[in-house]
Amino acid sequence: MTRPTPDEARAGSLGERLNWLRAAVLGANDGIVSTAGLVVGVAGATGSRSALLTAGLSGLLAGSMSMAAGEYVSVSTQRDSEKAALAMEKRELRERPEAELEELTGLLEGRGLSREVAREAAGQLTERDALRAHARVELGIDPDRLTDPWHAAWASFLAFTAGALLPLLAVVLPPVGLRLPVTVLSVLAALCATGWSSARLGAAAPGRAVLRNVAGGALAMAVTYAAGALLGAAGV
Repeated sequence: MTRPTPDEARAGSLGERLNWLRAAVLGANDGIVSTAGLVVGVAGATGSRSALLTAGLSGLLAGSMSMAAGEYVSVSTQRDSEKAALAMEKRELRERPEAELEELTGLLEGRGLSREVAREAAGQLTERDALRAHARVELGIDPDRLTDPWHAAWASFLAFTAGALLPLLAVVLPPVGLRLPVTVLSVLAALCATGWSSARLGAAAPGRAVLRNVAGGALAMAVTYAAGALLGAAGV
């Protein structure tokens, strides 16, 4: 089985690292917003540190476990689909190799190669590793780098937890009179950072991303605080 060249390996590993980093930033952002909304809502209803800590920890654990389970299920489904596609391709290569060679030739020709060059390239790729060639060109799958659901689950769990810890600590550590402003300012600063990071990792302009992120987080905290204050005033 042939191996990717050093340049291909570096490009692939860089792309994978960027994808993981983007996922971590988005997971942390979810943890910040959801936990901030929860603890600010509780703060609107009560000043009890124990109530805030209980609500914040419950939200952190529920959110991180939900994120991890959802990511595990999603990536497991993707991995199963990739394995099924590779198994079907392997069977087709065994049962009708000429038709598969012609198909690979057509795919390479569709990418801009002349018919003669595409045919020669398809033949060479097939001789080296037919399954790898069809997996990469036809399916867009690297057989040696199938997604790992456990890695995805742990990454989501840790990213969400890291994000959720900030509003939780910000609301329970300061004195009562400073809890709300410290939490709001900390959360907005963190959302600026995650919005900027996600935009830069995606090679996009950070201004709009930061504005959307901050506006969404501020709206979530305002709505939950208002709901908590109304319920607290009503004695619910």
